[in-house]
Amino acid sequence: MRLALLFALPFALGAQLIPAGQPVPLGPNAPVVFLNGYEIDCSGSNFSGTFGNADAVLQANQIVTLFFDNCTVPNKPSIEALGVAFGQFLAALKYTDGTPVTQVDVIAHSMGGLIVRSYLAGKQDVSPAAFTPPPDPGIRKVIFLATPHFGTGIASEFGVDRETGELGVGSQFLFDLNTWNDGTDDLRGLDVLAVAGNGGTGEESTIQGFDDGVVTLTSASIAFARLGRTRVVPACHANLILLTLFSLYCSSNVFIADITDSSNTTGQIIVSFLTGTTAWQSLGQAIESNPVASNLGGVNIEAQDLNGIEQQIKSAAITTPGGTFNISINGNIADSEGLTPNTSLSTLIKFGAVTVSPAITLPATTVLPVIAKTGPVISRAIPAGSLVFPLNAAPGEFVTIYGANLSTTTQLASAQPYPVQLADVQVLVNGTAVPIEYISPTQINIVYPSVPPALTQLTVTNSAGKHATNVLLVPAVPSLFSLDSSGTGPAAAINGITGQIVGAANPLHAGGYASIFLTGLGQTTPQNGLDYAQIVPSVSIGGQSCVVTYAGRAPTIEGVDQINCQVPASVTAGPSVPLIVTSNGRASNTVTLAIQ
Repeated sequence: MRLALLFALPFALGAQLIPAGQPVPLGPNAPVVFLNGYEIDCSGSNFSGTFGNADAVLQANQIVTLFFDNCTVPNKPSIEALGVAFGQFLAALKYTDGTPVTQVDVIAHSMGGLIVRSYLAGKQDVSPAAFTPPPDPGIRKVIFLATPHFGTGIASEFGVDRETGELGVGSQFLFDLNTWNDGTDDLRGLDVLAVAGNGGTGEESTIQGFDDGVVTLTSASIAFARLGRTRVVPACHANLILLTLFSLYCSSNVFIADITDSSNTTGQIIVSFLTGTTAWQSLGQAIESNPVASNLGGVNIEAQDLNGIEQQIKSAAITTPGGTFNISINGNIADSEGLTPNTSLSTLIKFGAVTVSPAITLPATTVLPVIAKTGPVISRAIPAGSLVFPLNAAPGEFVTIYGANLSTTTQLASAQPYPVQLADVQVLVNGTAVPIEYISPTQINIVYPSVPPALTQLTVTNSAGKHATNVLLVPAVPSLFSLDSSGTGPAAAINGITGQIVGAANPLHAGGYASIFLTGLGQTTPQNGLDYAQIVPSVSIGGQSCVVTYAGRAPTIEGVDQINCQVPASVTAGPSVPLIVTSNGRASNTVTLAIQ
């Protein structure tokens, strides 16, 4: 019976929608591309069947609209193939003057959001998972409407084709997509928003107010990438036959993507977010304030052997404050929603002859992907100066790897150049050993090789096994060091004239010179005995430009960069003047300088 929920009612096509293949009119706002969700019968697929009069609502706000209909891709292929087709659709867009459309906004309903995410990750339709993310996705903003980021139980129970198999809770496709970059998906750092519905009756989730009839709030949430960016509205998933006729799964006649007119809540959220106003922040409800979702979390656990090879799970159990119970298994992956967040939960995962018991603490309002394995486990690899967003690194950057069982000892390299092995630990990037500065059971510091920006594979190997994750390299990711190693507070900087460490006792003076230490300026070019950054950064002190006289590798410390600049003469003095470095459009963390 649930499978009938996947049938949608047809409606007439909106009048202002730009037909596929036609040039896009120039306008004051970026054009918007809509993507529809899963269609079991593509004979009835059209724009208004999903989005109502959204084109007219946006046209009234001087926004041009286009439609990527996944039904135009024949044979109901994988979501990965639809992601490739979506990329080709974007690349073919041209304005009426013949110039290419280089940036669009995107609004995606249900599976359409996964098509967008697959495109952003460059996910390939192969096993094991492989990714070739586009260097410039050409997208400014994305709005996800009821997208099942962690799957839907309807597809799990009644999957009939490749797409529904990938849409199922605990699918390998979703786990791979949710861990493709540094063990998660940061949505490439795009400006994103999600709208989730709670107009369902609880039939999908067994919890009243927790779903839209098809997708749970924690599955529709994008809190896995951005907090404060998911709005909950009292709507159902779509205008589906059983929802409207029998009210089995929906207690409302409001459908999350059916934007009837300008008074529609979803439509108001969309217009506000796309046009840069703050009205969306008071429309609907923040998921963090929702009384159901704020008290629930979910988990997807993938079993791997000591060398990171996926394993079929025999049994999986989790202990919560309410007791111990078995959780669902889908091949390599065990999954459960509706769990207690923000407290340590113990698990028991059995595969082959191995039993592992990772302790997990779930965030609220979303689902956490977890690797269950013996031997080393990488949880994150980030620039050593501070955590940055989005999750990237730069060629030659000093990177800190966090995780568990990374080493059985704590050891610091005794001299430079750093060795490519400490104790029994090696770190490989694309199969080549890299310099290691420090190892411990939970942390390793390395110098990333100066390779061209692209998705790279980072592997930690020791006598207990190995584990790999992907790290997306981009041209520059400036990460400032602070004196207390927190990435905040007083900067790691010296007076360029006296050589003294800058601080309250030794402040800089307006017009003087500072040497600032950081990492992540990217590739360099040797000149006169120094390695100059190929991309020259800009430095802001107290909101004013600090003229750069040198930017590149620090002459005596591997993996560390140095910027020399002249403190602006008109800067306002103070004990904690903010310092920010920007390179290739990426801003660093903020630290402070004492200026007198």
